[in-house]
Amino acid sequence: MEDIQIIDLYWRRDEQAIGETDSKYGGFCHKLSMNILHSFQDSEECVSDAYIRCWDTMPPQRPASLRAYLGAILRNLSISRYRAAHALKRFGGAEILLSELEDCVPSPENVQKTVEAAELSGLIARWLQGLGIEDRALFIRRYWNGDGVKELAGELGVRPNALTKRLLRLREALRRELEREGVNI
Repeated sequence: MEDIQIIDLYWRRDEQAIGETDSKYGGFCHKLSMNILHSFQDSEECVSDAYIRCWDTMPPQRPASLRAYLGAILRNLSISRYRAAHALKRFGGAEILLSELEDCVPSPENVQKTVEAAELSGLIARWLQGLGIEDRALFIRRYWNGDGVKELAGELGVRPNALTKRLLRLREALRRELEREGVNI
């Protein structure tokens, strides 16, 4: 079923919408959440919560892309669950992803002082658009989807160390671009 048809089901308050969403995007949702949480039970709960959030927000929302809409909801829910579960612990998963980006993306306090969050998002989006297709996909898959370096390296046919260096260069380029735009990091 096409996204527009599934969204119409949500707007008609037809419970089949959740089943169709799960049928089309269930695999994507579970992988995205597992990449962040590394817990089957927690990711199952986040996926269910994301479906409920879709139900609660459509209408009035009518997303242009159900996958992107669902992915954003699920990613936020998964990160919130991760932070709640690991408030005092520091290890693997999302913590590694966030720590890798720490040196090139400003802390929330600095963002509020220097740029509105939407403006920062626009700067990053423009930077991403300026990248080649492969680098853009790599950056998004690593830092949005949370895909592992070994997995990505295998798909690209390169050594994990080489991919790590490539990701480092991308993060440094992002940091330089944000600094050039006046964002304090």
